Amino acid sequence: MEYRHTQTAFQSVVLTVGLMLALVTVFVPDLEEEGLLVPIAVFLVATAAITLLFSRLTVTVGNGEVVTAFGIGWPKHVERLDEIVAVREVRNKWIYGWGIRRLPDGWMYNVWGLQAVELDLASGKSFRIGTDDPEGLLAVLTLSIGSR
Repeated sequence: MEYRHTQTAFQSVVLTVGLMLALVTVFVPDLEEEGLLVPIAVFLVATAAITLLFSRLTVTVGNGEVVTAFGIGWPKHVERLDEIVAVREVRNKWIYGWGIRRLPDGWMYNVWGLQAVELDLASGKSFRIGTDDPEGLLAVLTLSIGSR
């Protein structure tokens, strides 16, 4: 069974653009005379790149694996379906945040929100995938690991 879903965190893009505009508004009058033009430009470009990279998360289930990839396909995490022993829908703690996070028993990839699907792995570790489609992902994974 094939599955592909992309979650875009429009909220993070809007927040980042708002913060960037506020920063430019505050510093524009003094950019040239304070020598801040280059540092501010570098900061804005880096912030825009990081936001674009981490504002989308695509989850693909197929070819015997689960691939979770940010932005342009990197960074990504791959789990083989035969290494998954159980799956369940979970709710992330708000403190876990977004992005790539180390959790007490494994790792998490998440772009926005608290909904997630947790994969229990044969190694004893877990991998948590933040998603705005937990029911769809859970259904596909349950069928995929149950049919082996």
